Amino acid sequence: MGCCDGRVVIVTGAGRGLGRAHALTFAAEGANVVVNDLGAEDGGTQPGIDDAATAVVEEIRAAGGSAAVNHGDVADWDQAGALVAQAVDTWGRLDTLVCNAGFLRDRMLVNMSEQEWDAVVRVHLKGHFAPARHAVAHWRERQKASGGEPPAARIVNTSSGAGLMGSIGQGNYVAAKAAIAALTIQQAAEWGRYGVLANAVAPDARTRMTAVIPGYPERPSEGWDPKAPENVSPLVVWLGSAACDVTGRVFECTGGELNVCDGWQHGPVMSVGQRSMTAAEAGDLARRSVAAGQPPAPVFGIR
Repeated sequence: MGCCDGRVVIVTGAGRGLGRAHALTFAAEGANVVVNDLGAEDGGTQPGIDDAATAVVEEIRAAGGSAAVNHGDVADWDQAGALVAQAVDTWGRLDTLVCNAGFLRDRMLVNMSEQEWDAVVRVHLKGHFAPARHAVAHWRERQKASGGEPPAARIVNTSSGAGLMGSIGQGNYVAAKAAIAALTIQQAAEWGRYGVLANAVAPDARTRMTAVIPGYPERPSEGWDPKAPENVSPLVVWLGSAACDVTGRVFECTGGELNVCDGWQHGPVMSVGQRSMTAAEAGDLARRSVAAGQPPAPVFGIR
C-alpha cells in the first residue's frame, strides 16, 4: 500500500529531471500518473524533438505501475484543458496536479529581450495557472455532483529559491517563480472551499537548468548524491497525497532536508501620529522601520 494508492496525478514537465523523479515516485506510491512533457530542448524551443515522456511512462509500466503520456503545451489554454480531460477520461477523475514544466532564458535585465521575458513568464506562470484553472473546474463539479462533499484535491506548484530571494542574471525566471509562490497562496485562499490544498516547493536539485549555473555541484562519482532530483520527490508526493494537511505554504527542499519559507510579512510600523507625514518624515520612518526589521536574504549571485 502506497500513500497515493489509486490517486490520479498529473505531473507536467515530467520527461526529465525533477518531473521525471516525481512521476516515478508517485507511481511507486500507487498513483495513476499522466506524464506530461512537450519534448523541447533545454531552452524551450523545438518542441517534439524527443519523446522523454513516453520513456518515463514505459519505465513506470515496466515496474508494474499505471501511466499515460501527454505531449501538450501546459501554457496553451486548450491544451492544458485537454491534459486535465485526459486524466478524467482515462481514470474517471483527477486528484493531484503537480506543475513543474519550465525552462530558462538567462540574461541580465539590461540586455533581456521582450521574447526572452515573455517565453519564460509564459511557460512558468501561465503554465501553472492554465492547468490549475481547468483542474479546479473539475473539482468544483465533483463537489457539486457529490452533494457538497469536497474532493481531496491537491496542487503542488514549483517555485524556486531564485523566486524567493532573487538571482542575478535571471530576472524573467525570478519574476515568474516569485509570482508562482504568490499564486500558491491565492489558490489556497480561494480554492479551499472546493477541497483543494495548494502548496509549492522551491527545490535545489541537479537538472538541465542547473547545468548552466557556474559552480553547481557535479554528480559524485560514488555514494549518495545530495542534489539528485529524487531527493525532492518524497515531499512533492506527500503534498500531493490525501494525507497532506497543510495549504498555502512554500517549502525549500534538497537532499534529506526541507524548510518552510515565510513570505512577505508586515514589518515594524513607525508613525508620526494622527496626521499626515512630510517627505522628510517619511524617509526617517522608512529608515527606522528597516533598521528594526529583519534583513532580507541576499540575492543569489551577489558578490
